Amino acid sequence: MGENEAMATVLVVDDEPIVRDVVVRYLERDGFQTLVAADGDTARELIERSQPQLVVLDVMLPGTDGLALCRWIRSRGDLPVIMLTARGEEADRIVGLELGADDYVTKPFSPRELAVRVQTVLRRAAPPSSTARRIELDGLTIDPRTREVERDGEMLRLTAKEFDLLFFLASNPRQVFSRDQLMGRVWGYEAAVDTGTVTVHMRRLRAKIERDPSNPRHLETVWGVGYRFVP
Repeated sequence: MGENEAMATVLVVDDEPIVRDVVVRYLERDGFQTLVAADGDTARELIERSQPQLVVLDVMLPGTDGLALCRWIRSRGDLPVIMLTARGEEADRIVGLELGADDYVTKPFSPRELAVRVQTVLRRAAPPSSTARRIELDGLTIDPRTREVERDGEMLRLTAKEFDLLFFLASNPRQVFSRDQLMGRVWGYEAAVDTGTVTVHMRRLRAKIERDPSNPRHLETVWGVGYRFVP
């Protein structure tokens, strides 16, 4: 693990003490600092006061639920969020991704897998190399140094993972990538996982950067294969 990841603070939000304790144990063993909250209101206070680098967030919480808290987090910026969802609750997972969650893990889950995903999301959210080039085309500007995207002079609000996906595709123009390849190159997961995450992020990206999302000019679907960026 890199130094920045090891020193990162992770907020674990779950109303089940056993889940919190197990997750915290694995994260701290990997060198992370941790904060815990059993409900959404406490989590909000900790985010404002302690400014963690990532939030592990259960969907089912007393009071303010995880989806509402994810919406609040995303309204404030691009703090990475990994959602915890119950097995079979696909609707919660999709809504969480639509709201801007960077990833999800289904309960019951492997604490080791969750710790790896935390590392991966933080690594992907780290600033890119200072030599990474700025991309400008057709009124769209993508700046990897500031992680800012503008369209026709208007600043767009992208989540960390949306930016990563857009910058990766735009850095490899016209090259077609399957969903599995994008999960590996952008999310960092080489093993077989649910690639629906890619589909949801692509839909959100199109809504933000395309002038006509229903007829995308830059983020094209290559049916039966995957996606590509057309400059």
